[in-house]
Amino acid sequence: MTWATDRLDALKAGTANPPPIVETLRLGLIDDWGEGWVRKTWRPVPELATADGSLFGGYLAALADQILAFAAMTVVPGDQLYRTVNLQMNFLKVGRDGPLAIEARVVAQTRRLITARAEFRRKDGMLIAEATAQQIVTPFDQWPVERAAVEGLT
Repeated sequence: MTWATDRLDALKAGTANPPPIVETLRLGLIDDWGEGWVRKTWRPVPELATADGSLFGGYLAALADQILAFAAMTVVPGDQLYRTVNLQMNFLKVGRDGPLAIEARVVAQTRRLITARAEFRRKDGMLIAEATAQQIVTPFDQWPVERAAVEGLT
């Protein structure tokens, strides 16, 4: 177990306090995870809909950044941190009110980069969006503020 997988376990169990941004943006947490993958169900609320009732693409990008970061947490070494350095979003269908199944998988990993891919599906299984992100991995000693934050989680 690492700091990241311990955190994922606590988020899944509902025993961890999420960062304020998660509550402010109503991103939700995770349903399940394993090495190299994570999944969640997200339910939009009316306050987040556009004028025509569709899902705002920028909001889906925020969800993508979160789920792809969670996927990176499943494999990041215990003595290192990561940050998103690239996020690409593709919108395939218009999303509307209704739950989304969001799943992310790590598709490549080197010493310095973790690459993950996510899919957003309606409850009928229709793929409405996909995203890819790269996370740069660096040792804790290069990130003193972030290290203190991680240590404060345990």
